[in-house]
Amino acid sequence: MALPQFARADSQEEVFRAVIDADGKQRIRILGGGYFFKPGHVIVKANTPVELSVSLEPGIVPHTFVIKAAEEGIDIDESLHTDPKTIAFTPKAVGKYTFYCKNKLLFLKSHREKGMEGVLEVVE
Repeated sequence: MALPQFARADSQEEVFRAVIDADGKQRIRILGGGYFFKPGHVIVKANTPVELSVSLEPGIVPHTFVIKAAEEGIDIDESLHTDPKTIAFTPKAVGKYTFYCKNKLLFLKSHREKGMEGVLEVVE
């Protein structure tokens, strides 16, 4: 059985608009590492299931993927690894929600402050 193909943007600045697959799900790949997420702006439709495949580029610095909007159906806090992690949710409300890495070393800027954040935009 063939694995589903996930769309992937090649630039952190690129805006990626998810499409709805034949099974009714929106699938997106996000790569994290080196204080970035690619793509850095993802657009999905409200009230339609989303599957994020989130992974980490090879390296020694640990990173996380966080979106905190529980009332809108999105509550994610996952450690990233080089093996993709599938995160499924259904966004309930239109809006823009920040995703970011929560990691921080003592006395240094957080990974988020170093630019490791992006936007999940939910549209009608």
